[in-house]
Amino acid sequence: MKKLLTIALSAALLSSIPAGACTNVIITRGASKDGSTIVSYAADSHVLYGELYFHPAAKWKAGAMLPIVEWDTYRPTGSIPQVAQTFQTMGNMNQHQLIIAETTWGGREEQVNEDGIMDYGSLIYVTLQRARTAREAISTIVELANTYGYPSEGETFSIADTEEAWIMDLVGKGKEKGIVWVARRVPDGFICAHANQCRITRFPLDDPQNCLYAPDVIDFARRQGWYEGPDEEFSFRDAYNPLDFSGARACEARAWAAFNILCDGSFTYEHNGELVSAPASDWLEYALGHELDGEMPLFVQPSRKISAKDVADVMRDHFEGTPMDMRVDAGAGGNACPYRWRPMGFEVDGVNYVNERAIATQQTGFWFVAQARGYLPDEVGAMLWFGTDDAATSYLTPCYVNSSEVPECLRVGNGDMLHYSPTSSFWLCNRVAQACYKMYNQMEPVVRAKADAFERGQMEEAVPAMDAKLAQLVSSGKTKKAIKEMTRYTLSTASAQFEEWKALEELLLVKFIDGNVKAQEADGSFKHSQYHTGTPAGLTQPGYTEAWKRAAAREGLRRD
Repeated sequence: MKKLLTIALSAALLSSIPAGACTNVIITRGASKDGSTIVSYAADSHVLYGELYFHPAAKWKAGAMLPIVEWDTYRPTGSIPQVAQTFQTMGNMNQHQLIIAETTWGGREEQVNEDGIMDYGSLIYVTLQRARTAREAISTIVELANTYGYPSEGETFSIADTEEAWIMDLVGKGKEKGIVWVARRVPDGFICAHANQCRITRFPLDDPQNCLYAPDVIDFARRQGWYEGPDEEFSFRDAYNPLDFSGARACEARAWAAFNILCDGSFTYEHNGELVSAPASDWLEYALGHELDGEMPLFVQPSRKISAKDVADVMRDHFEGTPMDMRVDAGAGGNACPYRWRPMGFEVDGVNYVNERAIATQQTGFWFVAQARGYLPDEVGAMLWFGTDDAATSYLTPCYVNSSEVPECLRVGNGDMLHYSPTSSFWLCNRVAQACYKMYNQMEPVVRAKADAFERGQMEEAVPAMDAKLAQLVSSGKTKKAIKEMTRYTLSTASAQFEEWKALEELLLVKFIDGNVKAQEADGSFKHSQYHTGTPAGLTQPGYTEAWKRAAAREGLRRD
């Protein structure tokens, strides 16, 4: 397969590629294996600490005010009136099984309103405390942004509950308070993905069951001189976040990769009222940024029913097996490492080049796969599979959202980006990841096997058994006992897996020290010499990949 990883491009386009960025995948209940609605999120930022936010349900007195602090900068922006009752939230999910996630896409500079109070992070976490359903969440987001102002860039939100899943694009109105926006319901049985590029183009104007939008979404674009055509041909993306090379190559390419994996290389989508299928490769040139005139389907039908584990594995993707595979060019070094340190672009002899931006990335703060499981009571159904740091070398631990507390290793305040904590999942997962980056093709399979075994054991056996126990308690009127049991399970499971990851880091150090690989017995113990239990037997030295050897030879390294 022809290698297309690194290409020359203009400096102007290079500068627009997002260095942080995030990725979401949305699975409707009709597309999932167990009938749950699933949303995944990787919160990717070089300055974001991985921790699990927690707000118990509360009642508030009349006149109470809620201070608003910008999520990703900690800048106080103002205060808004508190509501009488707020719901419990854990991470990006609440007690009623509402899920909200996001990816940022910037938009036009003149659309930022710096005087607004409700940044995109605050919209998410305040809305989770106030809304029960996806439709309520859309209304709450709009009301908050229009009432108090929106100071952030353009955003795409994933909003889901037990019944519906929506994708919502929104952006500010510059000097005018509020937002322009459009939200589309993902058809049941279909999936969606977005990654820092506005995804909604044309949309139905008279279908409130499946599409909602700001009354002035088209008129505002006309007043700004960004659109001149008829209403029915209006494209939200083209007006407010026109696609360019970086939007395709660094962003849409990730949505393409998610679709490619979950659809097994063939996209089935609606076109002119009919379902049609085409190979994923038909959109490869689009994803590569070579053909910007078209568009990729917003919704596709997966080739099979999708599990939470399937989605988790999508979040670990580095374009493996595609022309953008990050393991096979010279940038992967001698151990096929699918990572490129930032900045994404570089210049050689006056020519600018770009590295790929995959779904899995080193700068992830936290990531999750959330399930709204309508076949269970709300008290049990809200499930957040939560992880920290790079998804490819970390694990997801099950967290019942209605638990009364969060695990110590995930707790807010247990370390930060400038202060190491030996009891922090974020720091431990970073230690494992940093080890893998040095000898990736040898170490990552060991880590992945451990993560897979834990996640499959939890998703396929342990959690379903606990679900049944908890649902029985709730149906018997013993909700308090159910919450006590789910809390115990959430805390003990996370603690046990944290200890397993500590042991894994030690294993990586001993097994792979100095570029060697020590052999192990079937029970995991190390093979040793006949005469001394501390001396390795069966030690190998795998060296470097053939691709690296050939690249080194071309560079004229000394020969025998």
